[in-house]
Amino acid sequence: MRFGAAVLRSYEDPFSVEEVMLNAGPAAGEILVRIAGCGMCRTDLAVRRSAGRSPLPAVLGHEGAGVVVETGGPDIGLSPGDHVVLSFDSCGHCRSCLGAAPAYCDRFAALNLFGGRAENAGRFTDAAGGALTPRWFGQSSFAEYAMVPARNAVRVDPSLPVELLGPLGCGFLTGAGAVLNSFGAGPGDTVVVLGAGAVGLAAVMAATASGAAAVAVDLNPERLTLAEKLNATALHATSADLPGRVQRLTGGGARYALDTTGSARLINDALRALRPTGHLGLVARLHSALPLEPGTLDRGRKISHICEGDAVPALLIPRLTGLWEAGLFPFDQLIRTYPLADIDEAERDCELGRVVKPVLVP
Repeated sequence: MRFGAAVLRSYEDPFSVEEVMLNAGPAAGEILVRIAGCGMCRTDLAVRRSAGRSPLPAVLGHEGAGVVVETGGPDIGLSPGDHVVLSFDSCGHCRSCLGAAPAYCDRFAALNLFGGRAENAGRFTDAAGGALTPRWFGQSSFAEYAMVPARNAVRVDPSLPVELLGPLGCGFLTGAGAVLNSFGAGPGDTVVVLGAGAVGLAAVMAATASGAAAVAVDLNPERLTLAEKLNATALHATSADLPGRVQRLTGGGARYALDTTGSARLINDALRALRPTGHLGLVARLHSALPLEPGTLDRGRKISHICEGDAVPALLIPRLTGLWEAGLFPFDQLIRTYPLADIDEAERDCELGRVVKPVLVP
């Protein structure tokens, strides 16, 4: 079958919206999904800075949602017509996957970032028959259709606005999962969130939904205003004595902090803002050594990296849609939709901070 997709052919050039081909239907354990909408994540854009490790040409996109068109067998738990949110790929067989920790799959990097599954790789080509990278994050959903391992797909209520649900598979999953899963925050806790982008604001929403207080830290006044609308206390990232301000707000220190910025200064500030035994989670990739200032890990404070919100997508995504239906996780307020043909505009707006979460609609 032929369909439209956004192809990235070089690390420097714009996306090319063109016709691509699937030369075979779903294999066993796969589904073909008609994409209704796909979020744009900064991990997609980071391919440009991957120093060639993420192979091109490729169809990116890993926050897809849509409708199942065809399945590769009767025993995969999904049927044509099902509405699904697509999440990250995992092998399903390693110790992490079997231990309900698919984000720490032994093959996570290979399956999601560096070329995808080798099986049936040659069936995905451009219109001239030139090879495309098999699948990005098991999806390649900057497209009208995506061929997906069924284990990546989570069935959702068809009454929900499926075109907006894709970011629940990665960006919003990461921020909310950090708060709900990694921290287990609840009433009486405070969560400090460094960076009020899509991941950070998802963490803010999850904190308030869980009954915890949220403090959002950012440089962008518009993002801080948005965080306040989501019931967070907003602090500018350049505030004098940021740890002291947090400690005064929280009566001695926050229990949890989540960094989405990768800033060494803010990471150290966050550690100093924690109460004894507090926990700082990192979700941003660090590109250099992280110098920790003396005393920041004293008194039982700890720091850890959190991948994909420590989530089992089939469990967390329905929880998030339920919170949205209850008015407690208004993720739709963070989304702006763009036609797939305007993907370069969406990328510019994302890079310039004009939009929190772009969603591309084929």
